[in-house]
Amino acid sequence: MSEKNLIKKIAENPDAFSYVIDTYREKLMRYIMRTTDISFVDAESLLQDIFIKIYRYINEYDERYSFSSWIYRIAHNMIVDNYRKSKKESGNISLDDEEYKNIVDSLSDWNSPHHDLQKNDIRLCVQKSISSLPKNYKEIILLKYIEGYSYEDISDILKIPIGTSSTLLNRARKQLKENLEKFKCNS
Repeated sequence: MSEKNLIKKIAENPDAFSYVIDTYREKLMRYIMRTTDISFVDAESLLQDIFIKIYRYINEYDERYSFSSWIYRIAHNMIVDNYRKSKKESGNISLDDEEYKNIVDSLSDWNSPHHDLQKNDIRLCVQKSISSLPKNYKEIILLKYIEGYSYEDISDILKIPIGTSSTLLNRARKQLKENLEKFKCNS
């Protein structure tokens, strides 16, 4: 279903919004849990608030941007607002096999060990290295390599120029490599 048709369908029948909830619930919850350090219950409450805001402003969606980017922009703004209110740091990262591979592959000049016996230890070290990044670096790594967004989508979500998103991602990768060395992830 096209984004335009979806919005029209929601305007005609509010029950159609369940499609948006079903499509984005798990993704947004994962995004919240990875970018915040709030409890699961608080994350569910924040997720509900995000969906309410999406529903309330769906008629203001700008078709020049992808619907997914628009949703993540709302989530990003609400996470930032929540952070400002609570002053809690961002959450710890956990990676599945594909996410781990995407991040390690993006660090082309990092020599990661590939011995199967060490794989879980290396993954935990990579997760710790990402979790210790500054919030803006951590978020751009998550958006690019975990959520799979393009530079254009990231610039829409974070409301920064495309060039800035590229620069920020390069700096984040550099800091991640430094963290990997600091935590001795390749020994």
